[in-house]
Amino acid sequence: MTLRTVNGRSERSPCAGGSCWTHSASTPGLLRKLTTGLLTFACLALAGACRQDMHDQPKYKPLRSSEIFADKRSARPLVEGTIARGTLREDAAFFTGKGPDGFVTELPVKLTPQLLERGRTEFQVFCSPCHGRTGRGDGMIVQRGYKKPSSYHVDRLRQMPIGYFYDVITIGFGAMPDYAAQVAPADRWAIAAYIRTLQLSQYAPASALSADERAGLDRSLAPAAEAEHGAAPEHHP
Repeated sequence: MTLRTVNGRSERSPCAGGSCWTHSASTPGLLRKLTTGLLTFACLALAGACRQDMHDQPKYKPLRSSEIFADKRSARPLVEGTIARGTLREDAAFFTGKGPDGFVTELPVKLTPQLLERGRTEFQVFCSPCHGRTGRGDGMIVQRGYKKPSSYHVDRLRQMPIGYFYDVITIGFGAMPDYAAQVAPADRWAIAAYIRTLQLSQYAPASALSADERAGLDRSLAPAAEAEHGAAPEHHP
């Protein structure tokens, strides 16, 4: 403890070793320096946090010009012969439905029950709303006012090569939009094969049937023929 005089009175000062820290005229200046330093540090920290390096990246936006290339285009053309992964289509008949002489006449994939079943499923999903389940152009949206498509069973379409149906699915026809985005090439052939099945189901030549099949067909048609022409009159004694 030390003694100090304040306003003419002696008071004890809690200073160790006779030395103590007292408020002096230099203290306000020190506080100002500390405050200034802290504010400066805070400003520098905030400035660093607000850098726009990720926002203002050194990149070219679409169609923006460039001084680097002679043609002034920042978007460079593809190297000749470049093919995107998964888009190599060397089999023109499979991917276009056309050959050197026009539409292909033979199915470029193996005809199997599984292919026809897949074609039936895809047909009912994408085609039957307009063409109907049997391909007569009487689908539900046609019944509600949409333009009626041609029946698959008219002579013109029954005589069309199978590649024609693939082509129509790919690029559309008349009021029908294309389905290239919705139906994969393999499924387009499945649908085309199923359309041929529908056509054959309605106009199969009798010569293609066996004797037993023709006899069964005749028996199935007999009731309808009798109803159309009327039953023979009965004779009473």
